[in-house]
Amino acid sequence: MRWALVKVSLAVTTMVVLAFAVPLGLVIKEMARDRAFSNAEREAAAVAPALSITTDRDQLERVVASAGSEAEMAVHIPAADQAQAVDIGRQRAADDDIATVRRLGRASTTEVPGGSTLLQPVALSSGEIAVVEVYVPEAEVSNGVSTAWAVLAAVGAALIVGSVAVADRLGVRMVQPAQRLVEGAHELGEGKLGARVPEEGPTELRLAATAFNSMADQVVQLLANERELAADLSHRLRTPLTVLRLNTASLGDGPAAEQTRAAVAQLEREVDTIIRTAREAKPQTAAAGPGAGCDAAEVVRERMAFWSALAEDEGRKVRVAGIDRPVRIPVARAELAAALDALLGNVFRHTAEGTAFAVDVHNGEDAVIVLVSDAGPGIPDPEAAMARGRGSGSAGSTGLGLDIVRRLAESTGGDVRIGSSVLGGTEVRIWIQLDGRAPERRGHRVRRRRGGRLVSTFNRPRSLP
Repeated sequence: MRWALVKVSLAVTTMVVLAFAVPLGLVIKEMARDRAFSNAEREAAAVAPALSITTDRDQLERVVASAGSEAEMAVHIPAADQAQAVDIGRQRAADDDIATVRRLGRASTTEVPGGSTLLQPVALSSGEIAVVEVYVPEAEVSNGVSTAWAVLAAVGAALIVGSVAVADRLGVRMVQPAQRLVEGAHELGEGKLGARVPEEGPTELRLAATAFNSMADQVVQLLANERELAADLSHRLRTPLTVLRLNTASLGDGPAAEQTRAAVAQLEREVDTIIRTAREAKPQTAAAGPGAGCDAAEVVRERMAFWSALAEDEGRKVRVAGIDRPVRIPVARAELAAALDALLGNVFRHTAEGTAFAVDVHNGEDAVIVLVSDAGPGIPDPEAAMARGRGSGSAGSTGLGLDIVRRLAESTGGDVRIGSSVLGGTEVRIWIQLDGRAPERRGHRVRRRRGGRLVSTFNRPRSLP
């Protein structure tokens, strides 16, 4: 569109300039010619009074000299009675042209080498017709024409360049909002729900941008409702199911106990199927904007209050650290709660009763670290565990827990690592970047320990008492 506007402006302006400049240039040329011959007529008219009084050669030569140069003016007096013909000055016109003007009695111009001549008839007192010849050089006819044409050409070029520049600016003003609208549509189609378009440019494009932003807000709202539903299924259903499964272990043997255990297992499988379906349909969302987020310390206290009751029933020792003061992170409260529930649920699911665990929050300048550690058997292959978190879970596991944790961390520019904790079991480290940049991992090292397993040494929590 931008180049189309420039081409149209160039074509239209060029046609307008040519339509006005060419006729104006011709008019200027004609005006210069008229000016030159008008001067010649004045010079010829200056000699006419003297010719009507006398035909004396000496007197006429003085009159011609005073009226103009003899090199540019000539006087041709025909012979009459006893008088001979008189020719003063240099003759340039042909005899036939002079005779024609004398016979017709009206002025005429004729082309001669180097210019033109004006032949002006003058009546003498004797009744004869004298002819005054004034030479007009070609340089005088075209005097100032080249300069005027150059000025016209410069003005025309300036108008063309100016119109093209204005058209280009107008094109940019129209094209840039359209390009931003296209980019926003692509970003929204790629799942970047934070994509918005500035409401700038012409009225039509501003209206289109407003409609696009309104549509994006509605899409975000609809997907937020879907994600909320998926979160409810994955955390509000899985958590009580975990408690039910653990409580069925105390029912003992018998048909009723077995039926109860089978029903709980079947319900867990059905919930896993629903969770997998919801995860496959879940779009990728953008990171929370400036000012959004939650207090990580408050969320940890809230979720630990829930899980501590179950830990007390199973005889598990619990340690929580780093939640004595607010820790702001750019993560929604529901997402952090879902991630903590997923990790703590794994602790209760995959470790024996009485196994201790700990949750530590470390607040740095540019990142917040959340560590979930346990004293269980550990994970022999952390890389495989993270792969399961990306959707290739084994039987009895949807793989959604670690996937939720990973998405939460990566939405801020952080990451998730699995290693061995000082308690002897598994440690899951969630790195939440505060400024959206890739984590620099200051003060963090990873080394090999216990049979080749990864061991993180970033601000290790103290051992449980």
